[in-house]
Amino acid sequence: MNIKTLKLVRIGNSRGVRIPREFIESYHFGDEVVCEQKPEGILLKNPSNIKLSMEDTFKSMAQENEDWSDFAEINNDFSCIE
Repeated sequence: MNIKTLKLVRIGNSRGVRIPREFIESYHFGDEVVCEQKPEGILLKNPSNIKLSMEDTFKSMAQENEDWSDFAEINNDFSCIE
């Protein structure tokens, strides 16, 4: 694991860090990162690698208002598979 100490820099009324180029390239960061607060510290993630929990997936699906009526037919086609 590569560990670096980063300095906080002033950005307007906020503070930020500069992410070293090798980290950006290694994790394929683009223009955005997802910042997750955890008990042990802050975790930065590539947005394209985010996986939703089942609960968040169902919430997202419900917001889309898609017609899932065909799914019942597809599900029945596999009823013979155990």
